[in-house]
Amino acid sequence: MFQWHRSSATASYPAELLPRARGMVVVTGQSKASATPDDAMSSSDAEDDFQEPATPTATQAGQALPLLPQQFPEVVPLNVGGMFFTTRLSTLRRYEDTMLAAMFSGRHYIPTDAEGRYFIDRDGTYFGDILNFLRSGELPPRERVRSVYKEAQYYSIGPLLDNLEDIQPLKGEKVRQAFLGLMPYYKDHLERIIEIAKLRAMQRKARFAKLKVCVFKEEMPITPYECPHFNSLRFERSESEAKLFEHHCEVDVSFGPWEAVADVYDLLHCIVSDLSARGITVEHQCIGVCDKHLINHYYCKRPIYEFKITWW
Repeated sequence: MFQWHRSSATASYPAELLPRARGMVVVTGQSKASATPDDAMSSSDAEDDFQEPATPTATQAGQALPLLPQQFPEVVPLNVGGMFFTTRLSTLRRYEDTMLAAMFSGRHYIPTDAEGRYFIDRDGTYFGDILNFLRSGELPPRERVRSVYKEAQYYSIGPLLDNLEDIQPLKGEKVRQAFLGLMPYYKDHLERIIEIAKLRAMQRKARFAKLKVCVFKEEMPITPYECPHFNSLRFERSESEAKLFEHHCEVDVSFGPWEAVADVYDLLHCIVSDLSARGITVEHQCIGVCDKHLINHYYCKRPIYEFKITWW
């Protein structure tokens, strides 16, 4: 019979040289019934030993993500939504506060495709324009500015956004939005035009729908004949008289008033442009003015336009 005892082992070697036992196996020729307390571990010793975490298996280790930080080559192959690009790592890291710099900083894990290219799950149509700016500051042609601007927003490339906002068509759009900002319900009115036109076309089973839109710049009625009277009345009328000028024209949607150099035709251009940008075919024409009588010889005189929305 061969027996191994804790006391004999610790007597022969210094404690610091002894490996920590994960479990103890006793080999003996005696039957289980004849074993003595010194021949095997107690149940409490076994529980203490097996409380330590087990070493991961090869399968578990293979499924784990790579340890951070991730290392990137100096020349980086990219797969952006199925389109392939190659650039230097320093190009992707050119501006610190961008998404690309953060992605390829090593702090985040970037998956690769079957060919080892780093994969970005984004449409790559305009990614070449993004790289060209990061490489040399090159800006896209005018017809691509709006699309590249959206990509620059996604990748948080502030310098590119600033440059694009200073060229057409975005520079002109900033001026236009400054004008539209005078009308806080402009977008709501656009939605109302679309909704009314859709409901009318569906109810009538028609290809198009028509609706009346009032676009007026001045809050008070003005005609060449009324101007002198209007100017005096503006400052002398009482609150009760002022209410006589307050009314709603019998139209579907009203835009105005506003105080700016831009006139009614400028706002009409904005309305048509914004509807067209959403794929809606729209035509409009002036069909007269509102003839509602207000006070004395004053009538509304706000222009009324007929909008025709064609759905197919």
